[in-house]
Order: sequence, then C-alpha cells, then structure tokens
Amino acid sequence: MKWLLICWAAPVSFLGAWYYLSYYDMSFGVFMFTRQMHDLVFDIYGKILGIPPETIPPLVARAIAFDSLLVFSIIGFRKRAAILEWWKSRQVSRSGKTGLPSAESLSKAP
Repeated sequence: MKWLLICWAAPVSFLGAWYYLSYYDMSFGVFMFTRQMHDLVFDIYGKILGIPPETIPPLVARAIAFDSLLVFSIIGFRKRAAILEWWKSRQVSRSGKTGLPSAESLSKAP
C-alpha cells in the first residue's frame, strides 16, 4: 500500500511542482522551469494530440483528479473494515445521552 501511494504521489507532485514553477517562470536558472519550456511542452503535446495547447492543463487536472479518486477508492476498499469500525464507534459516542441536560440540572429561575 505504501508503494502504491509513493508511485502515485511522486509523479503527481513532480508534475504539479513543474507546472507551478514553469507557469510562473520561477526558473532558478534551470531551463526546465522557464515559461518558454512550459509553452514548448504544451505546444508539442497540442500538436501530437491535435488539440489547442491551452486545453491540455484542464484535461490533465481532470485525469489527476480521477486517478486520485481511484487510488483513494482502492485504499478505502482495502481498509473498509477499519473505516466501518471507526464509523460505528463514532456513531455510538454521538448517540449517548451524556450531552443532554437532565431535569435536575435545569435552572428553576423564572
């Protein structure tokens, strides 16, 4: 399970960091993080896919969201017993009468 998260989080983090740094042209002297490289990468992908380059980032964001949902669904399925036990214990603790006032503790003031 740890490797699944690592193999999912590492590329997503790298892509997100690259996109943010290159979009705002924070290159730190590295050409890979320049705005020119950002535009070149999306121009190449746009030509390969046959779509305008400005439509690629939302498609990538939707793909990352879907992949994240899939990964967390797998994790939730594998840990469903622990999640169900946590939920049941939470519901039992919330349904107790410990938070309700009793008749003896109510004020008799007008």
